[in-house]
Amino acid sequence: MYRETPLSDTPSTIPAALARAVERFGDREALVDGDVRLSFAQLASEADRAARALVASGVQQGDRIAIWAPNIGEWVIIALAIHRAGAAIVPLNTRFKGAEAGYILRTAGARMLFTVTDFLDTDYVELLRDGGDLPSLSEIVVLRGTAPSGTTAWKSFLDRSTGVDPAEVESRAAALGADDLCDILFTSGTTGAPKGAMLCHGATVRAYTAWSDVVGLQEGDRYLIVNPFFHSFGLKAGILASLLKGATIIPHAVFDVPSVMRRVAEERVSMLPGPPAIYQTMLDHPNLSDFDMSSLRLSVTGAAAIPVEMIKRMRSELAFETIVTGYGLTETTGIATMCRHDDDPETIATTSGRPIPGVELRIVDDAGRDVPQGESGEIVLRGYNLMKGYFGDPDATAATIDAEGWLHTGDIGQLDGGGNVKITDRKKDMFIVGGFNAYPAEIENMVLAHPSVAQVAVVGVPDHRLGEVGMAFVVPRPGATVEPEALVAWCRERMANYKAPRYVEVVDALPLNASNKVLKYQLRERGRDIAGGA
Repeated sequence: MYRETPLSDTPSTIPAALARAVERFGDREALVDGDVRLSFAQLASEADRAARALVASGVQQGDRIAIWAPNIGEWVIIALAIHRAGAAIVPLNTRFKGAEAGYILRTAGARMLFTVTDFLDTDYVELLRDGGDLPSLSEIVVLRGTAPSGTTAWKSFLDRSTGVDPAEVESRAAALGADDLCDILFTSGTTGAPKGAMLCHGATVRAYTAWSDVVGLQEGDRYLIVNPFFHSFGLKAGILASLLKGATIIPHAVFDVPSVMRRVAEERVSMLPGPPAIYQTMLDHPNLSDFDMSSLRLSVTGAAAIPVEMIKRMRSELAFETIVTGYGLTETTGIATMCRHDDDPETIATTSGRPIPGVELRIVDDAGRDVPQGESGEIVLRGYNLMKGYFGDPDATAATIDAEGWLHTGDIGQLDGGGNVKITDRKKDMFIVGGFNAYPAEIENMVLAHPSVAQVAVVGVPDHRLGEVGMAFVVPRPGATVEPEALVAWCRERMANYKAPRYVEVVDALPLNASNKVLKYQLRERGRDIAGGA
């Protein structure tokens, strides 16, 4: 049953939410990661120890501290510690290559980096050798794996805590206010340069209290967090929501169907959100009936088109009682609209629901006028959940949030009679690969570095498992030859795999309009035909 939490009962900061969790759920299991099982009280104690180590390391209030690691228990501990020390988190995508990570570390002015050297045969410290000059980065701490020369092992880092008075951390946490930064989440725009959305404690806690209320997350739920912690979903709808409601955080580092289904049975998982690709893969698994899915209760999905039949099968074959979809952007603290638990399958599958309390939504034309119900226009949003702005980029901020406080999403949508929003297109050409936002302009800039490529246009094309994948239409340089498979492999070596195009089509010329702008709708149509027959 949906019950909205009164604002008076909502903590103003994430450290305050952690303290309240200890008071309310102290002995309950808070974190399960391998052999590590911590209660809420123990989790808070571990976070406090790490916060004292941060202070001992010279971290000041307002510093930016980066985390580049998969979903592991240490991620949760150091994230909470960063807040306790009065600093802000800068998460890095685990699929990034060194240059991509270096750009964000440099742009954010990150003081420290917490990472791993042994995830999927990847050593992130080694990758960072291609990250360029990082003048603000004073130390790298290795959470798991061997700490190479010049870095610090997690245990050695924690040992520094003994020299810091706990009162110092307590003072810093108490000094935080609702308007202080909790994290900077980087998102790419159509210019291709990632921008850091500055998000605040108060808005984050309020938004994910509302999110948890709508979903029905409650004390005692066991939450398998497949969504990566570096994303607003894993970080806020995962770690924070669990603290707010007393759910057990069960990090899952790598998604593969058998391991997820085993953990659902072993840990009696009741909460399993994720992009549609996760559920579709589970439903299509030939041995689904061999796994006990009876503990599943709550699901949240979105970020892609969803077949109505999939929603019905999730209820009948995966035992979910509650399935909701939603819509949000990094710039809106990750959430803006949600379906409700009692919506019918058609509403859940074909819309992204209504705005959460305290958030306004309009559909407008290019002149900023409201369009009639059922007609398409740009989605604009206003409310407490909007970012403070882009870090160090006031011009980009002004271009995104207008003088009246409306954030222009670049997404095209419609409203139905029930006030539900349906996303129909993306004004900015972004497409979504298995839940990850892929930005053509950024990918195109990277592909143009190939010595044989003269021009390129990237579009999203349908994919059964991932929702969408990238297709690159390439014009070779004079006298050069582009082999599609070789270019795909080249891209995979240089960019996160969700960005790397799955298809390459070599063309003599790109279709242009009278202003010499690429007609991407024509390429999408061609891409759908090519991908459909692939």
